[in-house]
Amino acid sequence: MAVDSIFKYLLIFNIIAEVVANDADLLQDICVADSTSGVKVNGFACKDSANVTADDFFFGGLANPGVINNSVGSIVTGANVEKIPGLNTLGVSLSRIDYAPDGLNPPHIHPRATEMVFVLEGQLDVGFITTANKLFSKTIKKGDIFVFPKALVHFQKNNGDTAASVISAFNSQLPGTQSIAATLFTATPAVPDNVLTKAFQVGTKEIDKIKSKLAPKKS
Repeated sequence: MAVDSIFKYLLIFNIIAEVVANDADLLQDICVADSTSGVKVNGFACKDSANVTADDFFFGGLANPGVINNSVGSIVTGANVEKIPGLNTLGVSLSRIDYAPDGLNPPHIHPRATEMVFVLEGQLDVGFITTANKLFSKTIKKGDIFVFPKALVHFQKNNGDTAASVISAFNSQLPGTQSIAATLFTATPAVPDNVLTKAFQVGTKEIDKIKSKLAPKKS
């Protein structure tokens, strides 16, 4: 997909996300995040306005596919307040997700945001699960949109034989992501094995096997 088309979709998502912004209302025109500040607030402290530049509101990282080098076959490129300091207090962010053939964005949640995905290329099976344990799932293709409600477990799976990609919009400057498997099996300190064995109704050997597969690769 051409770069100009991608950025057209980014503009559309920014407008939609701004309308449904979820974070606290801003109290001034801008509050560019000062990542060097030691001040702890619900968000980031504001950079001195004299030091703000246009680059604080710019990020070019979603134009090209991300490099996939993991076992699940997908990569997320975030465009949140950590990448775009000017998003601080604006209540919106984006990301790009690229999937190899058979790639999966594993079940996860965003504790602070609803997510809307727009398919750039390919076809995906997507779904979310409610607190009543009901699955809502659908196959989506290029040009389609699907919404994952705030804080509900959801996933995307590329069941095609070609690469796929989406742009995601969030109504939070920093939606946060908790992968269900990684959260439970790679936490520090570790979740006790007797909790995991009882929760999943399996033995310690199975738990150890899962942990070994999810452990971060040593460089």
